[in-house]
Amino acid sequence: MDTVLRDVRVADGSGGPLFRADVALDGGRIAEIRRAADGPGGPRPSGRRVLDCHGLVLAPGFVDMHAHSDLALLEDPAHVAKVAQGVTLEVLGQDGLSYAPADGRTLPALRTQLAGWNGGGAALDGDAGWASVGAYLDRLDHGFGGEGVAVNAAYLVPHGSVRMLAAGWEDRPATADELGLMRRLVAEGLEQGAVGLSAGLTYAPGMYAGADELTALCRVVARYGGYFCPHHRSYGAGALAAYAEMTGVARAAGCALHLAHATLNFPVNRGRAPELLALLDAALADGVDLSLDSYPYTPGCTTLVALLPGWAAEGGPEEVLARLRDEVTARRIGRVLEDGGSDGCHGVPVDWDTVEVSGVASPRLAGYVGGSVARWARERGEEPWETARRLLLEDRLGTAVLLHVGHEENVRAVMRHRVHMGGSDGILQGAKPHPRAYGTFPHYLGRYVRELGVLSLEECVAHLTSRPAARLRLPDRGLVRPGHRADLVLFDPETVGAGATFEAPTRLPSGIPYVLIAGRFAMEDGRRTGVLAGRSVRRTPVA
Repeated sequence: MDTVLRDVRVADGSGGPLFRADVALDGGRIAEIRRAADGPGGPRPSGRRVLDCHGLVLAPGFVDMHAHSDLALLEDPAHVAKVAQGVTLEVLGQDGLSYAPADGRTLPALRTQLAGWNGGGAALDGDAGWASVGAYLDRLDHGFGGEGVAVNAAYLVPHGSVRMLAAGWEDRPATADELGLMRRLVAEGLEQGAVGLSAGLTYAPGMYAGADELTALCRVVARYGGYFCPHHRSYGAGALAAYAEMTGVARAAGCALHLAHATLNFPVNRGRAPELLALLDAALADGVDLSLDSYPYTPGCTTLVALLPGWAAEGGPEEVLARLRDEVTARRIGRVLEDGGSDGCHGVPVDWDTVEVSGVASPRLAGYVGGSVARWARERGEEPWETARRLLLEDRLGTAVLLHVGHEENVRAVMRHRVHMGGSDGILQGAKPHPRAYGTFPHYLGRYVRELGVLSLEECVAHLTSRPAARLRLPDRGLVRPGHRADLVLFDPETVGAGATFEAPTRLPSGIPYVLIAGRFAMEDGRRTGVLAGRSVRRTPVA
């Protein structure tokens, strides 16, 4: 064998009890599992390398069901933020916005709009080399110098990017011809390997789509056996209605539904998770193929421009900047944000004390990182909206923010649900990113398993491994089984935990000494190796 993991406790991803075994790996797959309980009935497996794993737990590699590494995988070969957590597969193309499909008209706008998520994008300099989903996945396969990328990656066709190609940035229903083009683009993306369709219904231009448009596109997704992954219209004042709209779309289209970063935020939703879970249980009982992901933190993270009302975002980034420069229009935007609450801010009047600057595109603005908009306004002696407006203009919409609007009781209730999975929603840009980008998976194991007992270790591993693999329809991933891919993580259950905090958000986790991808050590003795064994993971065709 290539490698034998000797005397390891196995959390096999099924949710069943831990067992002790020798696990042999060969050719990038799990070749043999010899349980200690099987007794001395034959020789133990041997290999070119034998690793003593006493005290460690072996689990399938973790699947990040909601990642924003669309460019980071290409620009940062080490990608230690995710590899060090034990993540071996990420799902990209989230929230309805990414870089494929795109053309010479939409790619520059996407680059500006997504700077707060993905940075300026060295991978986009000149000709990005992709216009289609398939070409983007090919680029991931080759990575740097034909060696692949750090982790495996699946991709969702982004609805907002598709709508941009078909109907531009206009706030109106799509015409029949435009909807036909969108259906063809979604079908092409799925044929080229995408696993489903994402939507960002608080982000322009996706927010301009009605339920009928989404249902029509989801019928295409259902035909290919993919799933619909919406960032729905509100996590605030209209959250329950927004969740109900998405279950209605899935039901009408006959499409599998995976709810992105499913939670309830803002003061209006404190303690209301049981209402959400009752709604979802009713949909499950009605036959909706439903799952969800969440991150184990209370603050959210987005871009500052995302808080603006939908009408202010119409026309694309340059139109947004023009409206912000116009004094009359800018005052109107500020009134909507602060008095009534915009659709971009989930229908809740913005509380600038909860909006913390986490990253900026312009180095000149670096001093703002780490403070709230309200704090900087007080220091400057101006109204908070004027501070926010100035940041948006001077940073050309590239400012990222943390939103301190969540509730711990809601976070815990959602993660206990039987269809829950883990997703970091990790933004890797900015001087002070959300710690979920570097800490989500060890935080589940350290905080919510060992310290709080919200989940058992075996159950938590299933949430992070086999459930996502089943949603992605990957028959040879997500479990420690002979014949499965050797994408694996070894962790110490007594010490595993997130090193990342809000004060030090890029600190690496503890207690995860080894991570293997395709049977090769991507982390060894707690250090990143040079292994780049990741590849694109493409949709399994419907039988």
